[in-house]
Amino acid sequence: MQAYAPLIKLLKKAVEEQQHALNSSLPKEMYEPMSYIIGLGGKRVRPLLTLIGCDLFGADPQEAIFSALAVELFHNFSLMHDDVLDKAPLRRGSTTVHEKWSENIALLSGDGLLVKSYQALNKSNPVKVPELLKLFSKTAVEVCEGQQMDMNFETWDKVSIENYIEMITNKTAVLLGCSLGMGAICANASAMQQEHVYEFGKHVGIAFQILDDVLDVYADDQKFGKQVGGDIIANKKTFLLLGAYELANESETKELDHLFYSQEILHSEKIKQVTAIYNQTHVKELAINEANKHTDIALKHLGELEADISKKNNLKTFALDLLKREA
Repeated sequence: MQAYAPLIKLLKKAVEEQQHALNSSLPKEMYEPMSYIIGLGGKRVRPLLTLIGCDLFGADPQEAIFSALAVELFHNFSLMHDDVLDKAPLRRGSTTVHEKWSENIALLSGDGLLVKSYQALNKSNPVKVPELLKLFSKTAVEVCEGQQMDMNFETWDKVSIENYIEMITNKTAVLLGCSLGMGAICANASAMQQEHVYEFGKHVGIAFQILDDVLDVYADDQKFGKQVGGDIIANKKTFLLLGAYELANESETKELDHLFYSQEILHSEKIKQVTAIYNQTHVKELAINEANKHTDIALKHLGELEADISKKNNLKTFALDLLKREA
């Protein structure tokens, strides 16, 4: 991260100014939750990638600051709504907006963040705005499509790993690709270079989400920032669950069915028993192998970039560090 210290400083200033503006706006019942979720922080990986994408092709990162801000506002909008849909109690180790205020406020404040993201993007270089809006809007629709697919899976009896990869590509990965792609647009990179940097981000995003599924089960709950085992409690069809079904024998499959549909098992016991089946089927290893596959694809696209070798190496290091989260 040291290589990106100036970019982090630039981003921090812009986000803090945005947060202050939201916190000073009325009605406070709408704007305080918006300021609150932005203030919860996180690594701000996505907006940082926008600045990195611009810097990568030799342009002044300041050219991409409004695109980066748009990405950060949009991402927080999606988190606020996702938390309502998932009934999640925690976000980044703190109370979620709908728990702290109400579901209605979370939905309305989330809508506000979405609009604010487009307002931020429209402050970009006017020459670049049409191209930026095209990619940003396409990505916004894909994220919503991915969320709907995720909800559809709740009622589907059969979901394949291929279905799942398609869902997380839309719900999570395309925003990482978009983040880098908008930075490349701001830097006047060629269409081919924009495509390579987009694909790099997208495949890193796929790997990231698969590893996030692993963390949901195997992370240290003091470091994870969310409830460990939350996906199991919510009966989410994650890579681990779908992979376990593919690897399980008949007895393990029946036990998974029982655990998945039972309403009487304590949450702590359900997490313990499902995790035991994951261990028996070695599905964690399958998930890590799949994440590694997408990481390799990402690195191939990185190799095609016509950019300063040291900047490419910095991006490679940043991405690999991102994927080596504690579990």
